[in-house]
Amino acid sequence: MNEENTDGYTKSLGKRQVQMIAIGGAIGVGLFLGAGGRLAQAGPALVFSYAACGLAAFFVMRALGELVLHRPTAGSFVEYAREFIGPWAGFTSGWMYWVNWAMTGIAEITAVAIYVHRWLPDLPQWVTALIALAFLVVVNLLSVKLFGELEFWFSVVKVTAIVVFLFTGVALVVGNAEIGGAEAGVHNLTAHGGLFPAGIGIALMTLQAVIFAYSSIELVGIAAGETRNPREVLPKAINGVVYRIGVFYVGSVLLLAMLLPWNLYSGAESPFVTVFSQLGIAGVGDVMNAVVLTAALSSCNSGLYSTGRILRALADKGEAPAFTGRMSSRHVPYGGILFTSVAYLAGVVLNYLVPKEAFDIAIAIASLGVVATWATLILCQLRLRQAVRRGELPQPAYRMPGAPYTGWATLGFLALVLVLMAFAGPAERIAFWSIPVLVVLLFAGWRAVQSRRSTARPDVERVAAGD
Repeated sequence: MNEENTDGYTKSLGKRQVQMIAIGGAIGVGLFLGAGGRLAQAGPALVFSYAACGLAAFFVMRALGELVLHRPTAGSFVEYAREFIGPWAGFTSGWMYWVNWAMTGIAEITAVAIYVHRWLPDLPQWVTALIALAFLVVVNLLSVKLFGELEFWFSVVKVTAIVVFLFTGVALVVGNAEIGGAEAGVHNLTAHGGLFPAGIGIALMTLQAVIFAYSSIELVGIAAGETRNPREVLPKAINGVVYRIGVFYVGSVLLLAMLLPWNLYSGAESPFVTVFSQLGIAGVGDVMNAVVLTAALSSCNSGLYSTGRILRALADKGEAPAFTGRMSSRHVPYGGILFTSVAYLAGVVLNYLVPKEAFDIAIAIASLGVVATWATLILCQLRLRQAVRRGELPQPAYRMPGAPYTGWATLGFLALVLVLMAFAGPAERIAFWSIPVLVVLLFAGWRAVQSRRSTARPDVERVAAGD
């Protein structure tokens, strides 16, 4: 029997599901699709970008671990931001996270359309995107248990595919196999213009896209509110996602760079599909295309799940439309899920208007939300440690190594990523110059929330006084 939580959620997610959500939730189109275009852009230098962002992700996850063990909650970093920074920070971080997933969802359903195009080239991208969205909305509205089970199997497929690719890739590299007329091997890292064929500057420009690839690792923190025995399950899940994602991401990109010359990849298809299609084995490219299609569906599925919970946490404080706080009889925050799905519909429109640019624009803007979310977690962890030093909170059993220095270094790295966006491609520049717009919207939204609260307060006081 499921144990109901005080905030209306049920403890429906078990250890098996949480660990796979933690691992699989972070494996999406950022790796399965985005790595192809970035390899074509920066060459083997992309490995260093993934390693640098992976190190930042490691510290972010350890910071999250401290916070979750301090207080497991489905509101995750929104609640931590309120507690350790201030109410305005909870409002800002919650809505920036929503921006992240709204744009990520658009990228994911765009990827679905790109993958399906391999089999159905005459089917418009927007039609495929709409069908995928409708399926995932239904799954999320039915029950969290169904979401957890579907996400578990989605994640199993993704992780299995990555593991198979790693073993196969190592064997091909060690054996100097011929792939599509090119010889696999370590020499591909330097034989076509060196490690930095496009220069260090271009390599730095890829950091924004790579940060996006690591997005949603924080999903395990949101699942804390619907997890049985969170203090026991979550530290193991967090440790697992940190090390496995590092191996999967950095290892996969390193192998991709060794299997084929970097200039044979493109953003038009998954680099994994490129490699397996070149092997000359009938159908293997289609199998891998089905796998990366699953990965895109999985990540979009996670986005609907997480934003539904975050929007409900905001609505409970009067910081989001009241509709987004509604909970169904199945203990599903359907208001928030439907609200996000409307944004995903905008992605369908984007696929109709600019199908070729939709993916890059979406991930560039989504990266702003990733940076904001990661920065919030680091700042909250720094404040948590300060409270510990003052004797206000007990020393956490699960700690972020090297704090506070690693925390400040991570914040500096995130700031660098934002600055570099101003000098990157058109999509990144669109995202960079949208920052002032987002700041104005968030400021106006917070002022409106405060104004509504100050208007409501005298009425409450009059009622309390018996007027």
